[in-house]
Amino acid sequence: MAIYEYGRIATLDKKLKESGIDQGLIDQIMQDGEGVRRSTKPEKKADWMREAMDRMDRLLDKETRYGIRESCACCLGGKRLKISKSIAADNVSLEDRINAADKSKFVFGHSVSRESDGKIIVLFSSPGLLHYRCVCLPRAEKPLSITYCYCCGGHVKHHLQIALDRKLTCHALSSALSSGGQKPCSFEFTITGDGDN
Repeated sequence: MAIYEYGRIATLDKKLKESGIDQGLIDQIMQDGEGVRRSTKPEKKADWMREAMDRMDRLLDKETRYGIRESCACCLGGKRLKISKSIAADNVSLEDRINAADKSKFVFGHSVSRESDGKIIVLFSSPGLLHYRCVCLPRAEKPLSITYCYCCGGHVKHHLQIALDRKLTCHALSSALSSGGQKPCSFEFTITGDGDN
């Protein structure tokens, strides 16, 4: 049984198993992951993640791999959770909640807006910059599959569902990683139902 010292790799392995993926496929996706340590250079960590995402893209259907990556989301509690809950508690209408989420840059990045078709767009950088950077893998030297970015999408979805008191689906529109720094990270959320509050 492989032991993964680097937390993001260990989380990926755990979520693949929790999703019921065949162990043979997991072994292929996680190939050489035990060799990546906490002390491994950030560029090498990004290289391993790139290769793992390429293997996921090849071996798993889109819905499955995106769901697994969403479940790898981090930073689900603490101050972010407190802010998300207060947005829901302090605002009655959906529009007021979206506006409050937009003002809460700590949780949701640069902006939260609602399109005319009802979809909610979360943008993680101000448009017009010459180069965008991923906060999770800032030293990535080559583009990664957007599959990796559904982890961040899962983070935003978790907090946005709480803040808006609505069930959402996530679609990654663009990412600094997949575009080689040419595009900002942006996510589109579709409301699929009422929340639990």
